Amino acid sequence: MASNDAKPTVIVRRVKKIQGGGHHGGSWKVAYADFVTAMMAFFLVMWLLASTSKPERAAISEYFRNPSPLSGTSSTPAPGMAGPGGASTSMIKLGGATDISRGNSNDPFQNQRESIPTPVEEREREKKQLEVLKQELEEAIGKSQALEPFKDQLLLDITSEGLRIQIVDKQNRPMFDMGSAKLMPYTREILRELSHFINQVPNHISISGHTDITAYSTQLGYSNWELSADRANAARRALLEGGMGEDKVARVVGLSSSVLFDKTDPQNPINRRISIVVMTKEAEAAALSAIAALPAPAPAVAAPAPGNGEAGAAPGPGVD
Repeated sequence: MASNDAKPTVIVRRVKKIQGGGHHGGSWKVAYADFVTAMMAFFLVMWLLASTSKPERAAISEYFRNPSPLSGTSSTPAPGMAGPGGASTSMIKLGGATDISRGNSNDPFQNQRESIPTPVEEREREKKQLEVLKQELEEAIGKSQALEPFKDQLLLDITSEGLRIQIVDKQNRPMFDMGSAKLMPYTREILRELSHFINQVPNHISISGHTDITAYSTQLGYSNWELSADRANAARRALLEGGMGEDKVARVVGLSSSVLFDKTDPQNPINRRISIVVMTKEAEAAALSAIAALPAPAPAVAAPAPGNGEAGAAPGPGVD
């Protein structure tokens, strides 16, 4: 029989506290979520900057700066923080993103306005078009049996006015009869070939004739100015014979020896040349504006021009 004086067993449980390096709960998840959200916002802003134009960015900025309760109709910013019009109701196109209309989608002119390129875009598009034409011409000159022998007399480059095609004289291979505006048969063939390429683009062209400094003198006042202008017109007629549209010519001028190709040697045959410029829209507008500003010409009495350097003229050797 057990004694009633037996003492009960006491069990003591102690909680051991972990000193540092233990579990911190879920606070890190909140910090990580904030970081991911911030990065997503950052990349969203970078994407918007890369895929929108300046007017579109201005419209987005103004929407958040001036959220007026009144419906707006313009995609341009309001005059100020509290300016009229509020946010735009027009669609903001974001490149490859899905376009979401925010308001009046029944505007019949909306697509037309959005498709109009900016002046910078238009210039870039036109430059690329002229570069393609230059490349095609260079390839055609290398492959054409008619043009290949004269490839060293065909100079192509892109200038501020457009694609310039220069046909230059070469020693013992001139483009024209001496002191005359009569085209050599091979020069006529070159111009006819070029007309097909010029017709490929909608641009207008400018044609200018150039001579060297050797004076072409006659008793009738027929000088290098008249000669260079007549040669430019002869080139124009040859281009028309090749099939180029007559309305593509914006300007035909004779510049005599005022714009030398080789300034170090004014009598170099390369200075005698025809320059054809496939003009940019900007250069064309400037040329037409300059022509429109000129006063009306007075009636002129045409003087007979000699057909070549032997009739009615006294040019020396190599006169052009």
